[in-house]
Amino acid sequence: METILEARDLYRFHEVRGDRVPILRGASFTLTRGSFTTIMGPSGSGKSTLLHLLAGLDVPSAGDVLLCGESLSHASEARRTALRRRSIGFVFQFFNLLPDLTVRENVELPLMIQGRAPRRAAARIDELLGLLGVAHLHDRLPSGLSGGEMQRVSIVRALAGDAPLLLADEPTGNLSSKAGEEVVTLLRDVVARLGTTVLLVTHNPRDAAMGDRVLFLNDGTLDVEHALTGSVSVHDVHARLEQLGI
Repeated sequence: METILEARDLYRFHEVRGDRVPILRGASFTLTRGSFTTIMGPSGSGKSTLLHLLAGLDVPSAGDVLLCGESLSHASEARRTALRRRSIGFVFQFFNLLPDLTVRENVELPLMIQGRAPRRAAARIDELLGLLGVAHLHDRLPSGLSGGEMQRVSIVRALAGDAPLLLADEPTGNLSSKAGEEVVTLLRDVVARLGTTVLLVTHNPRDAAMGDRVLFLNDGTLDVEHALTGSVSVHDVHARLEQLGI
């Protein structure tokens, strides 16, 4: 299957009073097209650091990230930005919708930043708004939406540019349990219907269990050997966490 992203032996160190403190230690894995992978880890385990490296927002101290076959780690900042805009959609915990723009205008904004005319993507936007169940909210401001609705809109925004990879950073962390479950279920639908590759990082075992593959990150070390695959239950995730001492 086509590889969308490959992490090769990633390390990230921070300088603390002259000492190199490891934040991430030798992370390696691949994401193939149309896969749904979750990374489970407690707060402070290195999840945000890993995501920043995968997105080209930071560069590793050692190792490399290949996005659609091109190195992010050795590219210029301008090139990383161009690759990120073309190939990655982001879903954040706190939605990051602009309060003075309507739902549709928030979705169109990344296209405008890319220099694309939103009217040419109108049919795509309509399809995505319908898929995520927010078509009837297209002319509302974010202040008129619930948390779950705002997160659905942020997913539409992340998908509007046809990026092959979607990175979701604790997307249910600011939602009720019911709304959070609905959002992760919708992400699974996105994978199944659109063939988008999704990587979700979380400290929530319920969210982690929704992945086709669950990796575990603890104290900067990504455990690929003990990944869960296939039909994963919340019980499976808890049992593996206990086994790994996380």
